[in-house]
Amino acid sequence: MNFDLIKSVVELLQQFVEQNERKAIYSNDFQGFADWINASYRNDSIEEPDWEGKELGRSADSVINTLLVKMGRYSKTYSRSIGNSIFSSQDDFIYLISLKIRGAMSKMELIRHHVSEKSAGILIINRLIRNGWAEQTISREDKRAKHIQITAKGLAILEEHMEEIRKASKTVVGNLNHSEKMLLIAILSKLDEFHDSFYRMNIDANNLRDVVYKRLN
Repeated sequence: MNFDLIKSVVELLQQFVEQNERKAIYSNDFQGFADWINASYRNDSIEEPDWEGKELGRSADSVINTLLVKMGRYSKTYSRSIGNSIFSSQDDFIYLISLKIRGAMSKMELIRHHVSEKSAGILIINRLIRNGWAEQTISREDKRAKHIQITAKGLAILEEHMEEIRKASKTVVGNLNHSEKMLLIAILSKLDEFHDSFYRMNIDANNLRDVVYKRLN
């Protein structure tokens, strides 16, 4: 019996359990472990795809930026029909879902969580309050602090339209298979963690790009 092989597999399984406990990206079964292996140890020599403008010097960075912007626009388009436009934008139900999952938080915590501009985030929150889907409360720990929390009406609206929200989400993901979805989650999570570390520094917007760019070089 190859005990070295068994030891290596056990060590890999331990890494999987530890990482998945923190992020819960993969299912806690053999399929999840296999997907994690596939994403973590994917061959770095994957064949480079073609893209528009490549022969003219267009960079992979440019293509990725364009595709991410387009995906955001596709998502907005698919979300417009949810609830027959009862939601002014997808931000309405995205903010509500965060309040349901994460619980009450301050206005700025909610806005920063979604990387919204402050003015736009305030408008979204005020709209939720005006519709009776969220409310502002006084923190029990600090009477000076005010928190936003979802209301029973907000929970009911989410529940009523959750099937449509799930359909829109599935439509955006399109024809990706399970392994591709897991790999995409891992890649986007890595990007999100990188940018979030700078976003939380509250660096002036005029200097933010240069600060991040210097860190990459």
